[in-house]
Amino acid sequence: MLGTNTARQSQNILETITSYYQLTKPRIIPLLLITTAAAMAIASSGRIQPLLLLITLIGGTLAAASAQVLNCVYDRDIDYTMVRTRKRPLPSGKIQPRNALIFATVLGILAFSILTVWVNLLAACLAMSGIVFYMLIYTHWLKRHTTQNIVIGGAAGAIPPLVGWAAVTGDLSVAPWIIFLLIFLWTPPHFWSLALMIKDDYAQVGVPMLPVVAGEEATAKQIWLYSLLTVPCSLLLVFPLGISGLFYGAIAVYLGYGLLRKSWQLKQEPTDKQLARSLFKFSILYMMLLCAAMVVDSLPMIHDLVTL
Repeated sequence: MLGTNTARQSQNILETITSYYQLTKPRIIPLLLITTAAAMAIASSGRIQPLLLLITLIGGTLAAASAQVLNCVYDRDIDYTMVRTRKRPLPSGKIQPRNALIFATVLGILAFSILTVWVNLLAACLAMSGIVFYMLIYTHWLKRHTTQNIVIGGAAGAIPPLVGWAAVTGDLSVAPWIIFLLIFLWTPPHFWSLALMIKDDYAQVGVPMLPVVAGEEATAKQIWLYSLLTVPCSLLLVFPLGISGLFYGAIAVYLGYGLLRKSWQLKQEPTDKQLARSLFKFSILYMMLLCAAMVVDSLPMIHDLVTL
């Protein structure tokens, strides 16, 4: 009997930990960290201090997790209404909103403290600005009121490279803002392709995502236009800035071709959810490989070998 009770307690503790972990939406965070690392690699010319990288990524993880938990608290009414999200920790009642709010606050304080003490104040403040922008501008103001929600709100997801650059240099130059702009322009094709896949869910809860309000055809056109802007922006690091070299440039051109091809296919068949799914998955791969190329290109041996 005692063994059974102990087993149940252990299971309950594990379920609680899992629920808090799910609140942070862990699948989103790695992509944010990759953009942070890419900016740090370029800023340090491929000579990132391992400890600085680790601490910055830990701080970034905690800040992103805090923002996602706050988002879950704010959107719990929507999550309860949608069948797809009804089993999440808050709408299912596994975690109470008050406890989730405390959890998010603790994560945010830890993020700010770690970045301030072991990195620098600018990086810490930028990380906090990401949380504030994501919650106040995107989640509270834009998401439920305008079809341009993820366009403007995309700025929150573009802040991590600024944090990474500031962590290395202590300031911000043109280059990190180019990476910021790249992610900003990439966000609509990435997110609207997802929105096309789950259009009915957004319509069910009255969230004015572009596919719900303007339809699939208009959304696919916007995806194509933003893809056309994203690809040349990805090459600005090569020319005119000259910060990244031919290795990165070649990868950016190749990936850009793939992004444009899939966006064009969706433009021709805007109601095809399989094409939307394909673009959504590729957009993730696009950003991950592009950032990986930034890191590899920044390495002194590679950069000196293939630099312009």
